[in-house]
Formats: sequence, structure tokens, C-alpha cells
Amino acid sequence: MTMHKNLIAGEWVGSEAIKNINPSNTNDVVGEYARASADDAKAAIAAAKAAFPAWSRSGILERHAILKKTADEILARKDELGTLLAREEGKTLPEAIGETIRAAQIFEFFAGETLRLAGEVLPSVRPNIGVEITREPVGVVGIITPWNFPIAIPAWKIAPALAFGNTVVFKPAELVPGCAWAIVDILHRAGLPKGVLNLVMGKGSVVGQAMLESPDVAAITFTGSTGTGKRVAAASIEHNRKFQLEMGGKNPFVVLDDADLTVAVEAAANSGFFSTGQRCTASSRLIVTEGIHDKFVTALTEKLKGLVVDDALKAGTHIGPVVDAGQLKQDTDYIEIGRKEGAKLAFGGDLVKRDNPGFFLQPTLFTEATNAMRISREEIFGPVVSVIRVKDYEEALATANDTPFGLSSGIATTSLKHATHFKRNAEAGMVMVNLPTAGVDFHVPFGGRKGSSYGPREQGKYANEFYTTVKTAYTLA
Repeated sequence: MTMHKNLIAGEWVGSEAIKNINPSNTNDVVGEYARASADDAKAAIAAAKAAFPAWSRSGILERHAILKKTADEILARKDELGTLLAREEGKTLPEAIGETIRAAQIFEFFAGETLRLAGEVLPSVRPNIGVEITREPVGVVGIITPWNFPIAIPAWKIAPALAFGNTVVFKPAELVPGCAWAIVDILHRAGLPKGVLNLVMGKGSVVGQAMLESPDVAAITFTGSTGTGKRVAAASIEHNRKFQLEMGGKNPFVVLDDADLTVAVEAAANSGFFSTGQRCTASSRLIVTEGIHDKFVTALTEKLKGLVVDDALKAGTHIGPVVDAGQLKQDTDYIEIGRKEGAKLAFGGDLVKRDNPGFFLQPTLFTEATNAMRISREEIFGPVVSVIRVKDYEEALATANDTPFGLSSGIATTSLKHATHFKRNAEAGMVMVNLPTAGVDFHVPFGGRKGSSYGPREQGKYANEFYTTVKTAYTLA
């Protein structure tokens, strides 16, 4: 089996390899991928630093052409890359292809942004002096991405970094090196100069730590766990570097008495269980008012009974496997915690046997939960959802906001009054009305509040706030 190597200073390098295992079929080895050392990470940072002066002053049409070519190839290979994503991460094939298309759209959007980076010309308060305000790249950007969106999240970090003239050192999650390698290979062949984009696959404790310790990394953008995010922040403050954190969520989805039951059930099922619940925007807290509670629980339970848990590549599969054995143990541990806390297991909670050995878990629904329980406060990151009964809208809103997180929040209602009030008063970076809490567009800002996010928003034109720095220049006429 050919080993997929790291890319450092324009060369594919690496000797030690790890196997990439399919969570739908643990007998299936997706590929072998190099494991970088701390010295490899340091070499990648040095290469990015050396490439920065020329790339930061490169023509915008050169950057546009490379990003557009990348977008075109990803889109042309969407079925192939989607299959790779499904094999290594466990998303169902339709979801995986959809994520791949989104990655192509992101690269195409930022190809356009290379041509739209604007500044300002203002008069000074002093006579005969002009003022120019421009945006410039920050330098070497360290990119650390999670396993749950192995092509979309790298795309929405790498594309703006390159579009605005930064150089990149990219460390993907060790569980999903395949999509990372593919996207770097495409960008490399699209014409990026040596050292502009460097790929170092491997352990966070080794590769990520080397990035955190380097004074030559000017900015780090991180998506992952809250604990690791705090370590990224502490190390970045020591070096006075920019940092951007996207971390956890415990997202609420409120269902009011006046909700359309079908709309509410579809949105809740999508929010909590699709992508195996492994989305930071997933809703694992369903906050339901008394008048609709029993009907909603009955309808959602019937919906869950019809969902097929199986191999991600099989036609008709609704929910694929959990990503690996460690995540499966975390999910089942929380199911046991929920039982001990006194929540009622209304559906699921069992492992599922299929033709192939894999990490399959039934979608799991708890009722009679309270917002004080651990299953209602801590991010589980699996297909485990709790229903919390409340009296009315006011209690629902207070419960929704009673969380240390603030990424996404949703409501099902036919009341314009309540929808409008919820949009204004939900303590989250993103609010959904009669829609799943998961599922966002590529051209608008993404991010949260409180313990979910830190720093400027990702995606859309707002990305320039992180990947550029502002310069003010004065000229005497």
C-alpha cells in the first residue's frame, strides 16, 4: 500500500506511517499516511516563513487562479472524494458528497475574495494629509482541524488564509488524514509555490505542540475540544499571536405548543442524529413546552424507529457509525450516566451489529431530563439527545440560555412574536427558526459565543478579520 506523505517546502516527505481505518468496516484500511515528528513541524514552519515574503506580495490573479482551479477539481471529483470522506469518517455517502461540494464552493468563494479585498481612503483632520487604511496578511498561519468535517473545515480555514496572502502549516486530525492529504495534493498541483502550504499529519501532542511553541507562527486557527482550545489560547498569548477558537456546543432546540409538529420533528431529528450527532452545531437538548411535549416525543420516537443505522456507503443508510472506539465508549458512558441521573431512556442506547465490524450505535433519546443533568450540560458528541419539559416560552428561553456554550440555537414555532423574540434573545452566535440547528451556508459568518468560540468569525467576508491585519498610512500631499 502506497504511503501518503507530508508536504514540507514543496516536497513529499515521511517514513513512519499509520493506517487509516474505516469505522463502518474496521477490516477496511483506507490508506497509510505519514506521521510527522516535531522536527517535521519545525521544518514546515521554517518553509512557510521563508515563502511568506514572496507569497504575501503575489498578484491577486495568481491566487485567484489557484483557488479557482482547486475548487473546480474538488467539484469534478466530488463522488470520489465523498466516498473517501465516508470511508474514513463515517458520514453517509450523500452527506459526504454534500460536504465535498461545500468545500469546492468555499474555495470558489475565496477565489473571488482575492479580488475584493478593499481598503479605505479618508481625509485627515490635518490639512494636506491623506490617510489610507489597508489590510495585509498576518504571516505564517497554523491550522488545526477536527475529524468531524474532514474536508469542509480545512477548506474554510486554508482558502481564506491563502486568498489573503498568508502561508500555512496545516495539521489535520489524526483520525482523518485522507481528505486532508487529498485537498493539499490538489492545491499543490494547482500551482502553489514551494512552502506556501505545508501538511504535517500526526499527533496533536507532537505536531500541534511544536506549532504552539513556535514564535514564527503568527496566527493559529483551531477547531476542536474546549480543553485543547484553552491550551491553544494560553500558548498563543505567550507569543502574542492571533488565535481563533471554535470549540464545543450544547445547542438547544425549543419546541413550542404552536409548532408545526412535522416541521419540529424533522428539524429535531436532523439536528440531533444526522452525521451521527457528531457536529458541534448538533442539538442534544430538546426543550419542549407542556402542551406539545407528549405528542412530540411520540412522533420523534416513531421517526427514530425508521432511521437505518448501517455502513456509511450503503444506499438507504440514515446514520453511519461513530468515528472510532474511543468516541463510541464516550457515547455509551454518557448513556449510562443519563440512566443513573434519573433520565428515562425512551429509545435506543444499544450497540448495533451489522455485516461488517464497525462502531454502530442506535440513536438514543432520553426524556424526563433536567437542565442540571450532565447529559444536558456536557457535550457528548454522538447520537444522544435529551428532552427537557418546560412550562412556557419564557422558561424555554431561560433553559436554552442556561449553558456555558453558545454556538447554535433553534426554535420551532408558528408565532412571529416568539420567533422574533427568540432571534434577539437567544445567547448564541447562530439562531435557526423552524430549521435544524446544524446546517450553515458557506458565504456567511460562522461562530458562537461564551465557551463555544473565541476570536473573529469564520467564513464569508468576515474571515478577513482574522487572516489580515489593518495598516493605517499617512501621506503629506
